[in-house]
Amino acid sequence: MPLSEHEQRQLEQIEQALYREDPKFGRFVRSSDPRVHYKRKMLQALVGVLIGAGLVAAGVVTHHVYLEIAAAVVLLVSLVWAATNWRQHVARTQQARAKTKARHDRRRASGGTSGGRSGLMERLEERWRRRQEGDRRM
Repeated sequence: MPLSEHEQRQLEQIEQALYREDPKFGRFVRSSDPRVHYKRKMLQALVGVLIGAGLVAAGVVTHHVYLEIAAAVVLLVSLVWAATNWRQHVARTQQARAKTKARHDRRRASGGTSGGRSGLMERLEERWRRRQEGDRRM
């Protein structure tokens, strides 16, 4: 279940505060985030594709067949690397969404604590908004 814009902003603010207060913890959290690994691998694949394309161009200009073959291999390996990482990332995110949806469906089917819980969440969000605006009454 995706977060609303307001919830995403709140989460980002909390994360930034944590990173400021404890940079070592922030680096640890970022290093364990699969999105960071995915982005890094895709960047590596992009660099490989650019190097391969540059080598292909150099091989064509210099008429060295071995350089063109090496460039084609680098290009092909980089593209396979990017496709594999993309497929893994998509499978991981779809699996996480399916688990979240299944939990949500089970909660609804069981008679739903979601009605009372949403009321609690609304009250907590209202208190949070008042706190952010400077009103300390509760």
